[in-house]
This record gives sequence, C-alpha cells and structure tokens, in this order.
Amino acid sequence: MTPAIDLLKKAKADHRIHSYEHDPKSASYGLEAAEKLGLEPERVFKTLLACSEKNELLVAVVPVAGTLDLKALAQAAKVKKVDMADPMAAQRATGYLVGGISPLGQKKRLRTFIDSSAQAQPSIFVSAGRRGLEVELAAEVLAEHTTGSFASIGRP
Repeated sequence: MTPAIDLLKKAKADHRIHSYEHDPKSASYGLEAAEKLGLEPERVFKTLLACSEKNELLVAVVPVAGTLDLKALAQAAKVKKVDMADPMAAQRATGYLVGGISPLGQKKRLRTFIDSSAQAQPSIFVSAGRRGLEVELAAEVLAEHTTGSFASIGRP
C-alpha cells in the first residue's frame, strides 16, 4: 500500500481504490487514468506542486482535462506569484514520484488547494500515490484529510 491509502484506512475515511495497467509511454497520467477507468475527465484530478516567491511549496488539485491557473492559485494562497515547482523538489517534499503524487499522505504537510469544481462531483479520483493507482472519495473527504481549501484554480 501507499502512505495515501494508509492514511485513509487509519482515519476510517470513506474511499475506494481503483487500479489499472499504467502505460509508461502515456503522455498524460491523469487522462490515462480517466480513459482506462472509463471515467469522465471532470471527475479525475491531478496533483500539481507550485512554488511561491517565498519558496513555499503549494499543492494544487485540478481536473486532468484542464490546467492550473497560476494567478488564481497565488490569489487563493495570498502570495504575489507562483510558478510550477521543480519536479525533484516536489518528489522530495511529497515522498512520491512525479506522475504518482497523491495529495494525501505526503511527507511534509503542505498548503493544499482543491479546484472548486470538485464540489459539484458525487466523488472524485486522485492519485493514490503510484502510477496506475487511483483513490475515489468525496471532495470534502479529500479537503478534510489534506486540510485543503476549495478555490477556483483550474482552467478548462
């Protein structure tokens, strides 16, 4: 199991685990998950890390069908500017490999922002901490276990 799944099990949080055969040649890990699990891309969310001008790492959870709005994330985080984080810094801070970074069970507790579109879905899918492994849960459960807040940070 992964730290993300361990955290949910320990907390007795309502969730379901889904796995699929990951193709290393896939161009988009998130869209691959949606396709292989037969899901609408609006329900599958990717975990991205951004870095503020103060060198603070921030976690952004946005639908795989869209992109992260860096200005909106900066506004939500009340910082001047954010850029995408260095992949190696993201891996060190979270304990996960790029393409399998889960917003749950990260090594360091980072401020987390979840796109508000997640609240309109009956459940959402996020990485469970490994490529080819997704966890399905309610957006509110994700927010509770990441101490995340909802904000309009995604762009279609």
